[in-house]
Amino acid sequence: MIDLRRNWSGSRTFQAREIHQPKTLDDLQRIVSKSERAKAIGSRHSFNSIADTSGDLISLEHFDHVVEIDEQTSSATVGGGMPYASFCRELDAAGYAVHNMASLPQITLAGACSTATHGSGDSCGNLATAVRALTLVTGNGELVTLDRETNEDDFRAVVVGIGAFGIITEMTLDLRPAFQVRQDIYEELPHSQLWKHFDEIMSLGYSVSLFTDWQGRTVNQLWVKRIVEPQSTITAEQELFGAQLATVVVHPSPGKPGADCNDQLGAVGPWHQRLPHFRDDAVGPTGEDLQTEYFVDRRYAVDALQSVAELEDELRPLLKTSEIRTVAADDLWMSTAFESDCIGIHFSWQMDLPAVEDLMPLIEQQLRPFSPRPHWGKLFTMPSDEIAPRYPRFEDFRAHVEKYDPNGTFRNEFLDNLLSVR
Repeated sequence: MIDLRRNWSGSRTFQAREIHQPKTLDDLQRIVSKSERAKAIGSRHSFNSIADTSGDLISLEHFDHVVEIDEQTSSATVGGGMPYASFCRELDAAGYAVHNMASLPQITLAGACSTATHGSGDSCGNLATAVRALTLVTGNGELVTLDRETNEDDFRAVVVGIGAFGIITEMTLDLRPAFQVRQDIYEELPHSQLWKHFDEIMSLGYSVSLFTDWQGRTVNQLWVKRIVEPQSTITAEQELFGAQLATVVVHPSPGKPGADCNDQLGAVGPWHQRLPHFRDDAVGPTGEDLQTEYFVDRRYAVDALQSVAELEDELRPLLKTSEIRTVAADDLWMSTAFESDCIGIHFSWQMDLPAVEDLMPLIEQQLRPFSPRPHWGKLFTMPSDEIAPRYPRFEDFRAHVEKYDPNGTFRNEFLDNLLSVR
C-alpha cells in the first residue's frame, strides 16, 4: 500500500495534520474551504518541501479520468490527478497525442505542469506549454477557470503556479495527431565532439537526451528519438559524431536492467511508448534515488557543461547518472524556460541525502555564472533571493498569488521563503 505521507523516493515525510482523498468536487471544495493550510499531492514525485504543509494534504487520486476529447478544437480536458501513462493511452486510442512527455510516464498532469516538468526537444516547450485552460479550487473553496485567450496574464501566472494558487481539478491540453517514433542509442560520445557540435547533436531528432556520469572524456549515451512518418523508413547511422550505435538494450543508469526502458534498437512504436525513457509498468509508486536539475540559457550550454565536468571527482561517489536535454522557450511567468531556450542538467543521486545536500552548493557555484534556475520540484540549496531575480515577471507573480490566495491557504515554508524576497 502506498504511504501518502512519504514522497516518491521516501526521502521526505509530509508534515500534514490530516490526509484527505476526496472523491467528488464538492468534497474537495468543502475540505479546502474549511482548511487553514492545504496542499495537493499526485504522484508525490517531488524531492523538496514544495508539496508539504502543516495543514491538510489532499490527494487527487480520484480526479484521474479524461473528461472530454474535443475533435473540433483538438484538445482534451482531463482530471488534474491523472497520470500521463493512462491519459496518453486513451489519447493514442483516439488518434491523438500530446507534444511531449517526461522521462517517467507515471507522474500526474497537474503536478508536472505546475512545476514546468519537461521532456526534450529543440522545438518542444515543457509540459505546461500544452495547457490551454485549467480549473482550480481557490482558498475559499470557489471554482475558478482560466484559459489562454481570455485570461492572458492570470493564465500565464497560474499554469506554472508551483502550488501557490489552489488545487487544480481539471486541465485542457492542446493535442496533435498521434505519431510513431523510433529511438536509437549511441554510446561513448567524445566530449570534444559534444563541445564542438552541441547544437547539431541536440537537433538529431524530435527528442534527444545525453546521459553521462561525467567520468572520463566521453558521454556514456546519446538517445535519439525520431518521428517516423507513415509509409516511410529510417535507417540508423552506425556512428554519429564519434559515438557508436548500441546493439543491445541499455538503461541510463549503469547496472540497471534495460528491460525497464521503452523499446530501443530502432523499433518503431507509438509516441507514448517512446518519448518517455521508461515503460509505464516498470517504475513503481516509489523510487530509489534523489533528483536535482538546473536550467541554463542555451547560449551558455557548452560552457555550463564544461564547468560541471570539472567536478568529475566530486560527483563520482554519489551520482547514478546525469541527463542533459533541451527545452524551448515559453511565456509562462515561473517556467524555468521563460523567455529562454535552455538546457536542463539533471542529476540522479544515490540515496544519501546529507551527502547530496553537501554537494549541491558546489554544483550551484560552478553554474552561477550562467544564472541557473532550479527545477521547482527537485533538490537545490540556492537561496530564494538568488532565484527570484532570474524571473522577470516575479513581482507580477507575487501580486497574483496575493490576489488568488489572500489568506495564504496554499502557503508553506517553500513558498514563504520564495515570496518573501523583496
